[in-house]
Amino acid sequence: MKKYLFIIPIVFSHSFYSQKSMKSLPCYDLTEVLKVEPTALYKPHLDASKSFNVNILKNTSQVQKYINKGKFHTVKKSGKGFKVQKLDYSRAYLVSKAKSTLEKIGSKFSKETKGHTFTVSSITRTLEDQCRLRKVNSNASLGISSHNYGNSFDISYVRFNGVLKNNPKMEVALEKVLKYYADAGRIYYIKERQQSCFHVTVRNY
Repeated sequence: MKKYLFIIPIVFSHSFYSQKSMKSLPCYDLTEVLKVEPTALYKPHLDASKSFNVNILKNTSQVQKYINKGKFHTVKKSGKGFKVQKLDYSRAYLVSKAKSTLEKIGSKFSKETKGHTFTVSSITRTLEDQCRLRKVNSNASLGISSHNYGNSFDISYVRFNGVLKNNPKMEVALEKVLKYYADAGRIYYIKERQQSCFHVTVRNY
C-alpha cells in the first residue's frame, strides 16, 4: 500500500495581522513632517494659514469635519475668470475668506483681460494627499504645506482659457492681479518655476 504524505499549510495569524496593521498606518510620520523647517519666503504662508483656526488636515475625515461645521466651502468648477482643472491630489474646498478671494481674483482678471480665464491647478490637500502626490512628483513638499489648512490654491501660469500653452501676455496680467491683492494685504504668493504655477495663500484680513 502506498503511503501519502499530506502537508497541511499553517497560517501564522500574527504575521497576517501585523501586515494588516502596517497597511493601516499613516503614510507619513507627523513628527518628521513637523521637523521640516519652512524657508523664509514660505514661513509667512504657514503663519497666515494657522490664523484660520484649522488644524493640519491629515485625512479625509478631518476635511469632512470642517465641511460639517460649515468651515469649509465648495469651490465650483468654474467662476468668472477661472476654471478648476480635474483635481487628482487635492480637494475643492476652502475656508470662506479664501473662496471669496479666489472669486475676486478671477473676477478682476476677467475684467482686466476682457473675459479671459485662468486655471486653478490645486486647492486643499491632506497629508495623505501629499503622500500620494510625492509618488508622482518628487518636488512635492516633505513638510507642512499651507494647502494643509484650506486657505491656499495654485494658479497655473501656462494654462489660460483651458489651453496648455505659454502665454506671456496673460501671465503678466495674472501676476499684476495677484500683486494688487498682495499689496492690499489680502494674499501672499510665490511663483513656482518647477510646477509652472503661482502658489497663493489667503491671509486672514
